[in-house]
Amino acid sequence: MTRLTSSAAPAICVNCGVPVDSQHFDESGFADAPAPGHRVVLARFALPPQYCGVLEYFAQFTDSFSTSAARAETPDLEWVLAVNGRPLYPYVGFSVILNPWGFGSFPVHIRLEDGAVLEFAVRGLAVPGPPTVSRVGGRILGRYWYNPVYGDPVRQRF
Repeated sequence: MTRLTSSAAPAICVNCGVPVDSQHFDESGFADAPAPGHRVVLARFALPPQYCGVLEYFAQFTDSFSTSAARAETPDLEWVLAVNGRPLYPYVGFSVILNPWGFGSFPVHIRLEDGAVLEFAVRGLAVPGPPTVSRVGGRILGRYWYNPVYGDPVRQRF
C-alpha cells in the first residue's frame, strides 16, 4: 500500500506572506443611492470552502464626488465592509469617501478566514435637506488560496 502525501510547505511570497499560487478576486457594482433606512450591497465575494484570503483594496464611487473631489463627505450614506454579516473593524460604518474609485486607493491587508463572505454595502441615512448623491459604486479586490490546514491537496492512493 502506497500513500502519497505532500510534505513540502507551499511557496510563500517573502514580501507579503501570501502563497505564490494565490488567485485574485475583483468584484464591483453600481446602484442608485439607497433611500434612508435601506441598504444596497455593491460588491460581494465568498471564499470557497477550505480557502483563506486577504482583502487588499476597496474603492468607492458617488456621482457627486466624481464632479468635485471637495464632495468627499457623504452625510446621507453610511459605507460598511462586512465579513460573514459582521462589520469589519475599522470599517464599521463611515460617511466619507476613503478610497475614491479611479484614484489609487490606500491598500488594506485584512485577513479573511476559511470560507468568509465579504460584502461592501452602503446604507441610506435620514438627514435634513435633499440627497447629495444619486449613484453609488463599490469595489473590493484581494487574493485567496487553498489552506492546507483543512486537508491534504494531494489525493491519496491505496
